[in-house]
Amino acid sequence: MAVMAKICGLNAPDAVAAAVAGGAGHIGLVFYPPSPRCVTPGRAALLAAEVPRAVGKVGLFVDAADDTLAAALDEVDLDLLQLHGDESVDRVAAVRARFGVPVMKAICVSCESDVAAADAYAEVADWLLFDARALAERPGALPGGNALAFDWRLLAGRRWDVPWMLSGGLDADNVAEAVGVAGARAVDVSSGVEDRRGHKSAGKIAAFLAAVRRL
Repeated sequence: MAVMAKICGLNAPDAVAAAVAGGAGHIGLVFYPPSPRCVTPGRAALLAAEVPRAVGKVGLFVDAADDTLAAALDEVDLDLLQLHGDESVDRVAAVRARFGVPVMKAICVSCESDVAAADAYAEVADWLLFDARALAERPGALPGGNALAFDWRLLAGRRWDVPWMLSGGLDADNVAEAVGVAGARAVDVSSGVEDRRGHKSAGKIAAFLAAVRRL
C-alpha cells in the first residue's frame, strides 16, 4: 500500500532538501511562535521557493487570527492550512471560506471520544490529522510535535469522507507498525526526525522516508 509522508516543522534549507529528495508528499511550515520550529512568513517564503510544485506546502497554525493567516498567505503560496489548536467546527469552515485554501484540522487524541469528535470536522475540512493529546502537566508541551504517541488501535477500521493523516511519536522504527495498526494512508512526522528539539536531521528525514517507501 502506498503511503504518503509529510515532514513538518522544517526551518532550514538542508532539511527541506532532504524532505524533497526523499519523496515527501508534503512539507510543513510552522507559524506558531511558541514552537522552536516556528518560521516567519519571510523565512517560510525562502524555504518554500526550493520546494517543487508537486510537493504540497502546509502551513501550521494554532488558534490563529485572520490577520496571522493572511500575513502568511501573502508571503507563501500554501497548499493547505493545518489548524492545530482548539478551533471549532464553525471556525474551520470560516477559515476555509474566507481564504479559499484547503484546510486540515488536527484532532488531539487520548481516548475514543476524541476520535468520535472528528466526525463533525470531516463535514467542513479537506483533511483530518490525528495527533497525540499533549499532557497538561508536561513542561513545554506544545499542541503537537511532542514525541508522544497515542493508541493507534483507536483509528483501526475508521473511515471518513476526507483523507486523514496519522501523527504523534512516529519515527523510522515504528512507522510501519503504526500504519499497520491504524490503517493510515498518510503519516506526519516532526520530532521523530530531529537530532535535538526544533532541529531536523537530514539523515533521520531520509531514514523515515525510506521506511515509508517500503510500506
